[in-house]
Amino acid sequence: MRSGAAWLASATPDQIDGFLGGLSDATLAALPWVFEFWALPHQLPPEGAWKTWVIMGGRGAGKTRAGAEWVRAEVEGARPCDAGRARRVALVGETLDQVREVMIFGESGIMACAPPDRRPEWQAGRRRLLWPNGAVAEIYSAHEPDSLRGPQFDAAWVDELAKWKKAEATWDMLQFALRLGQHPRQVVTTTPQNVAVLKTILRNPSTVETHAPTEANRAYLAASFLEEVRIRYQGTRLGRQELDGVLLEDAEGALWTSAGIEGCRVEAVPPLDRVVVAVDPPVTGTNRSDECGIVVVGVEMKGAPQEWRAFVLEDATVAGASPDQWARAAVAARERHGAERIVAEVNQGGDLVARVIRSVDGMAPVKAVRATRGKAARAEPVAALYEQGRVRHVRGLGGLEDQMCRMTVQGYQGKGSPDRVDALVWALTELMVEPGGRPRVRGL
Repeated sequence: MRSGAAWLASATPDQIDGFLGGLSDATLAALPWVFEFWALPHQLPPEGAWKTWVIMGGRGAGKTRAGAEWVRAEVEGARPCDAGRARRVALVGETLDQVREVMIFGESGIMACAPPDRRPEWQAGRRRLLWPNGAVAEIYSAHEPDSLRGPQFDAAWVDELAKWKKAEATWDMLQFALRLGQHPRQVVTTTPQNVAVLKTILRNPSTVETHAPTEANRAYLAASFLEEVRIRYQGTRLGRQELDGVLLEDAEGALWTSAGIEGCRVEAVPPLDRVVVAVDPPVTGTNRSDECGIVVVGVEMKGAPQEWRAFVLEDATVAGASPDQWARAAVAARERHGAERIVAEVNQGGDLVARVIRSVDGMAPVKAVRATRGKAARAEPVAALYEQGRVRHVRGLGGLEDQMCRMTVQGYQGKGSPDRVDALVWALTELMVEPGGRPRVRGL
């Protein structure tokens, strides 16, 4: 869905003149305050009888503006209220200062969004906003959950919930207070973090979600800011969280954590002695099949074996691929990285796996490996290599890293099969856990 602003940006001068010329003076004066005309899709409330709307996005994605405009719509009567009663709203942030400086007086806050004839009065002594129509918004700090005992509201705006120290207690108290009107509801604007309260809210059937990366709001962001954060964080887990607005979950007791993976990030890879492509083929080859895990790993073999370092170079995994398609993807990965061999699990396909790969490249060296232990048991020695600081990741391995953070000693805690992790484990087992041969001379 395109906004009116997006249409204006791509319209011809004649179209713009025709559009603006067709508006009355009053409509033209009101146009800057018509948020539906200017809003990005993720900034508009979803339809339906939801209780909680979670707006998740990257830094600068326009979450604060969306929250402020939603409050404005609530107090100006976008929904019917009890006859003769003005609406009451709770504004809840991490601290009172942040509510005041970001949610109320910030560049995208309530005061900046309010038309001059409907701008609320800030009553500092009472810590509240009072609108000309009698609507009231009171401010609360997540450091004081009990301050929400007693008051009651029609609506609430909750900002940056994922970083609150007392998030669960504050959220619970707010739910008891949200009890006025026929259908009280709330908006949460937050950059996602792996916290229990946010995941619980998202699982609630009465919750709806909109999402956008930082890039979605690039028209209102400094080009130098976007360039700097892209260079520094693009392709990392921190970048996926803070720029893409993706909720990255670490399973309880996971063999790998987000923090640990970020700690093994590298910007450059040294000359490598061996490189392999590992393949974990799916059982079937249809659109509904599991992914075919394809991961490329190399090793720098300096010093004794316990001093070797491995580098995860690419996640070339393909989804819904036929045997011919995933075989071509594996061969192409081998050619890109000059890998010495393809290591392929054959539990499901037996000799057919090697034959499929060689039907694409008759000279491709294929080493067949067979799993005799469960996935978690095979992964534990590889996880130990990470703990020892002997494995490094390049950028751009988001799908693989997501699966890693859901692999526990009890098994995989995500959806589907951890095919990317399986491929990673086979590659590192080949190169580091059970190095099957000495490095060959490459490039002759």
